[in-house]
Amino acid sequence: MSKLDLRRPRLAVAAGLLLALAGAIAFSFAQRPSPTLHYAPNGNFSKDGHYLPGQAGFNLADVNSPAQLESLPDGVKGLVWIGQCGGADAKFVDAVKPYLGSKKLFGFFLMDDPDPRPISGAALRAAYCPASNMKAESDWIHDHAPRAKTFVVLMNLTSRLVPTFGETYAPANSHIDLFGIDPYPCRTELGGCDVAMIERYVKAAEAAGIPRARMVPIYQAFGGGDWKNESGGQYTMPTAIQLREMLTSWHQLIAAPQFDFAYSWGSQRSDMALEDSRDLKEAFLSRNTTPLVNSQ
Repeated sequence: MSKLDLRRPRLAVAAGLLLALAGAIAFSFAQRPSPTLHYAPNGNFSKDGHYLPGQAGFNLADVNSPAQLESLPDGVKGLVWIGQCGGADAKFVDAVKPYLGSKKLFGFFLMDDPDPRPISGAALRAAYCPASNMKAESDWIHDHAPRAKTFVVLMNLTSRLVPTFGETYAPANSHIDLFGIDPYPCRTELGGCDVAMIERYVKAAEAAGIPRARMVPIYQAFGGGDWKNESGGQYTMPTAIQLREMLTSWHQLIAAPQFDFAYSWGSQRSDMALEDSRDLKEAFLSRNTTPLVNSQ
C-alpha cells in the first residue's frame, strides 16, 4: 500500500468530521432563538418619513400604512395598529389585507386595553370588546398570514395592589399570540415607583391563563399630562435609575420576550414621553443593543 493509500482513510474520516461539523453548525443556526424586538409606539416617523425610535435601538415600528411599513430601514419590522374589535368583518379585512405578504411585517396590534365587560350600570361600555370578536380577527390573520403575530394590551380590571386579568382575554378564548402587561409603577400618590407591582401583574396574568412566554413587558416611559390612574393620581416620568430598576425586575421575570414595549415614544395626552428624555433614550439604547434572545 502506498503512502497515498494510507492517507485515504484519514482523509475520509476528516471529510466526515467536516461534514458533521457543517451539519451541526447549520442546525445550530436553524434552531438558534430569534432576537428580542423592541417597540416604542406613537410618533414614530418624522415629517420626511424617517424612522425616529431607531436612534434608541428600537427595531419594531408602530406603522399605520403600507407605505410606512415598506419604508422601514433594514433590520426593522412593523407592528400594524388595527383597533377595531368588530370581528373579521369587511372593515377589518380591508384594514389588514394591504399588509399581507410584506417581508417587513411582524404582526398586528389588535386592541389596546379592550374591556371584556359589556355593561356599566345600564349602559354598554364604550370600550366593550367581546373575546369572540378578538378570536375571529386573530383566526383570520393566522389563516391568511401564518407568520404574523397578533397582539393585545390587557386591561387590569381592579387595582395596582391586587391586579386581575381573569375572564378577559387569554390564548384559549381569543387565539391571540401575545399579550401586553402594563404596570405603570411610577405615580404621584406614591412619591416614587412601586417596582413590586410588576411581579404582581405578571402573576395575575399567569393566573388568568397567559403563559410568561406569551407576555410582552410594557415599560413606563411617560409621565404627567392628562393621564389619570385608577387612584386618581398622575403617572410620573421615571428617572434613568428608576427605569433600570424596572428593567431589572422585568428581566428577572421574563428574561427574553418575543418583543418588549416602551410606552411611549411620542406624547399622546400632553404628557412627557420618551422622545423628550435624553437620559431615558440613552438607557434604552444601552438596553436595546444588548443581545437578548428569546426561545420562541
